[in-house]
Amino acid sequence: MESADLRIFQAVARDGSITKAATRLGYVQSNVTARIRQLESELGTGLFYRHNRGMTLTSSGKMLLDYADKIIGLLDEAAAALSFTGEPNGPLLIGSTQTTAAVRLPKLLSRYYEMYPKVELTLTTDLSDRLAEKVLQYDLDVAFGNFRYRHDELASIPVFDEEVVVISSPGIDNLDEALTKPSLVYSRGCTYREMLEEMQHSRGRTYVGTMEFGTLEAILGGVSAGLGISLVPRIVAERQEQDGSVRIHEVPEAMRHMKTELIYRKNAHPTSALRALLELMGVREEAVS
Repeated sequence: MESADLRIFQAVARDGSITKAATRLGYVQSNVTARIRQLESELGTGLFYRHNRGMTLTSSGKMLLDYADKIIGLLDEAAAALSFTGEPNGPLLIGSTQTTAAVRLPKLLSRYYEMYPKVELTLTTDLSDRLAEKVLQYDLDVAFGNFRYRHDELASIPVFDEEVVVISSPGIDNLDEALTKPSLVYSRGCTYREMLEEMQHSRGRTYVGTMEFGTLEAILGGVSAGLGISLVPRIVAERQEQDGSVRIHEVPEAMRHMKTELIYRKNAHPTSALRALLELMGVREEAVS
């Protein structure tokens, strides 16, 4: 079994199609088909179910994909670590929640890019749990989020401490009144959404409506227009309060602070690009060594 075969298998597994995988890899379709069949013959088991919608992993295929993600991830890490030339370079795949990406990362990544222009920065936004999965699968080097669950293969470092507040349209006078209004939130799985729902339930508000939005800007616009309320970092709300578009309502002390963590794989060997990011953030190198 060669690493090239694993990369082809991984691409087909991710795309669910020989044609899509061949296009992405720059191979002819017949070559990809032959390599998959050769791999199945070598392992003595079927890796895919073939059907008219494409290809779906068998139980054996799912097991091999777990190993392939780890093996390919480690090979890429080794190549990046050994190619260090003194100046940080190469790809750096960062994941973040929408809120952290909007509030904390623009200045950080702008400064980083100015200092290390040879690094190829990629930022992916998603819910915290999905980001953790992507780090585990080597699709991301690190991720910023609010992680509720711990995984044996992941380590975390607290990096930001956000004070959160409820925001409403300017005409709402207090928190109790605000909590009777519909919630403007991200999709289910968002920590801010869960905290707001918990707050509403603690005040006996169990039948308020919910509207889902895809971006922080859309949520702020909806609150300003009087559609409902949301829970956001104070640093975001203060800008909106100053121009009179929203009103801030402080939340109970026990729910007032939310920690954003940086997660990474425990077995990772930080590349020069990642080490530079950690140094810029004031994270000690031994924390991820």
